[in-house]
Amino acid sequence: MTYALLEKEIIGIYEREHPPEAAEMISLTAETNDHFMREDPDTRPRDESGLPGGIVFLNRDLPCILVPDLHARLDFFLSVLLRGDGNGANALKRLLENEVQIVCLGDGMHSEGRAYGRWNAAAREFLNNYSEHGNMDDEMREGLGVMETVMRLKNACPQNFHFLKGNHENVTNEDGNGNHPYVKYAFEGDMVALYLEMFYGQDFIRHYYQFERNLPLLAVGKNFLASHAEPARPYHREEIINYRTNPAAVEGLTWTDNDAAENGSVAFMLAEYLGPYHERGLYFGGHRPAVSLYGKRADGKYIQINNPDKFIIAKIDPSKDINVDEDVMEIDNSASRIAGDCSV
Repeated sequence: MTYALLEKEIIGIYEREHPPEAAEMISLTAETNDHFMREDPDTRPRDESGLPGGIVFLNRDLPCILVPDLHARLDFFLSVLLRGDGNGANALKRLLENEVQIVCLGDGMHSEGRAYGRWNAAAREFLNNYSEHGNMDDEMREGLGVMETVMRLKNACPQNFHFLKGNHENVTNEDGNGNHPYVKYAFEGDMVALYLEMFYGQDFIRHYYQFERNLPLLAVGKNFLASHAEPARPYHREEIINYRTNPAAVEGLTWTDNDAAENGSVAFMLAEYLGPYHERGLYFGGHRPAVSLYGKRADGKYIQINNPDKFIIAKIDPSKDINVDEDVMEIDNSASRIAGDCSV
């Protein structure tokens, strides 16, 4: 796919005033699932049944942009992808030209606290069986819009774009397979599940559920690891590779609360996966919010970069040691300006 076409699609998703069409999303999700099945086994080693496993081994020679919890923030995603880098390029161009890789740390859906009032209004719509659904339409325009962008990027750049599973990747609101039903500001899990059943249908839900099941859990770079949450305990390679039959690994890499991980888990993981780089390596995650740019845990080896009030990313250069004060940064919300410039 050309840069111009993909840029147009991404901006179109951002500017769209309604949720994506069901038929288009069914086709797109099926296409993405097919890409998952064809991922290079050197990048995603196969599990015992021959399916892509839960570990992504990143290109050790390419810089990597880590993007924490998006939570339906289309403006955040657009700013990451299309803001200029000062050299006449942007992350999307560099992604397509095999000059950078991007790893999202999960949690694409659910706008959470920034849309607290909308969740309350949408909850009333939910309790009335969506006889009216304008507020929930707005929520799903953003949430499904983020995930549509994820799929289009995965299909265009399967080797260099990866989205890790977070605890919010649970479209059926199931309790099992490492997932738990979600309730925080309203009845988010049930609200999304009913909305999709009513307006998208079981065919879409089946494809999308499989999409979530296909998401990896752990990204391994040259000198860093990344997962949605802090590892609850040490996990050996085979445990994560065989995540489809190991719900404890899914839960332990997506749901871990602060101070809930076993002591030494991060240190073990760094040594297990980074080899000679483990002493200088760092483990990045999102899930629980950081107060400012980042938070440190596990003796400073686990770096939390999720701030729901800021656009925070980490840029990892494999040619040098990681300096979190330089490599973790806040970017401007430039989505409206970018979309306006591209429409001229």
